[in-house]
Amino acid sequence: MGKKVLMVVTSSQTMGDHQTGLWLSEYGEPYSVFEKNGFEITVASPGGGNVPLDPNSYEDEAPDEWEKPVKLLENTENLAAQDPNDFDGVFLPGGHGTMVDFPNNSALQSIISDFAEKDKVIGAVCHGPAGFVNVTLSNGRKFADGRRMTAFTNEEEQKMNIMDKLPFKLESSLRNEGADFSQGEPFADYTVIDGNLVTGQNPQSSIATANQFADLLK
Repeated sequence: MGKKVLMVVTSSQTMGDHQTGLWLSEYGEPYSVFEKNGFEITVASPGGGNVPLDPNSYEDEAPDEWEKPVKLLENTENLAAQDPNDFDGVFLPGGHGTMVDFPNNSALQSIISDFAEKDKVIGAVCHGPAGFVNVTLSNGRKFADGRRMTAFTNEEEQKMNIMDKLPFKLESSLRNEGADFSQGEPFADYTVIDGNLVTGQNPQSSIATANQFADLLK
């Protein structure tokens, strides 16, 4: 029986007046990796139903192998209806939409804390680690506290000229919660593994992060 993976994607189409959504490759590439590994994949979002794509994350046609995962985005499961006990791993793709609806989402917080306390596999790439912000464990510690991780950096946000649109700075927030945050070169593949937690810095890190996540789940 294949391992069961919950992929949690954003429902948010805007960040202030900035058009955003899910960053397609950060979902499509890991989905393909998980499928090749025989994992059973459930795609859920805070709002359920249709998921918006960041218009900057694709040009014309998505690769043929993404046809199935893209189709699933038309009608995602509702995150609040998911039972963490049903899954072996949880993976959070990014896109700036996650900055709006991942932090303070009670369903996502309970899944991340449940997985952390049972030492189950958690993965996130780029802005996906926004889902770790404000997650508190049953012992009162922040999930990020003392964990080695990476995410889309303040430097990369600056290079995209998007700092003034952000509700908060992801790197700064994770550091403030005690994360042992590290980073590679801007827009270069960089992945960090800390036990059963794997994080990738940016879209260029999606495949490596997904492969490491798959290795941890096997």
